[in-house]
Amino acid sequence: MTFTIRSVNTGMPRDWEWAGIGYTSIEKLPVSGPVRVDKLGLEGDQVSDVAHHGGVDQAVYAFAREDLDAWVEALGQPIRDGLFGENLTTVGYDVNEAEIGERWRVGSTVLEVASIRIPCNDFKGWMGENGFDNAAWVKRFSEVGRPGPYLRVVEEGVLQAGDTVDVVHRPGHGVTVSTMFRALTTQHGLLPQLLLVDDLVEEAREKAERYVAT
Repeated sequence: MTFTIRSVNTGMPRDWEWAGIGYTSIEKLPVSGPVRVDKLGLEGDQVSDVAHHGGVDQAVYAFAREDLDAWVEALGQPIRDGLFGENLTTVGYDVNEAEIGERWRVGSTVLEVASIRIPCNDFKGWMGENGFDNAAWVKRFSEVGRPGPYLRVVEEGVLQAGDTVDVVHRPGHGVTVSTMFRALTTQHGLLPQLLLVDDLVEEAREKAERYVAT
């Protein structure tokens, strides 16, 4: 299985009065040429709210162009690559059906699907900043259940827009990005399935174990 990186997007902290801590890095803009990737993400990209974002389990965020196009249809307005705060805009693959623990070789890097994006009020504020109706945006985004994955960096290296992505490993447990999102947000009855995942992110494992224990 192969697909393509359509756009590589990075951003640095900017002051916004609606941001929870007064500034945010949600504004990601496409960059050209090779981009270095280390354990904490892309060169030229910096997390603002380190209490809730970033770290090795949220080093790189991917979102499919196909899902952006679905939101274009739903919202009736253009959406550029990177507008949803993603580092990698992909094309040709349903990233929400990727399994947790799945590995992608892209450029000289290897990335691993690790976790999911849960929408926050900064995302809502950013949508409003860009002229969208953001009323109940967090709820609306959650109900669709297609959040895109956060990726770990297994092998550091370089990638760029236009690179082919090779899916080099699928664990086979069937727990997808969409499954994990629904388990953690709207369908807690799915939480036990998360325990099938080796090296599950700590917060998700703790929540699943508490659910099983009750």
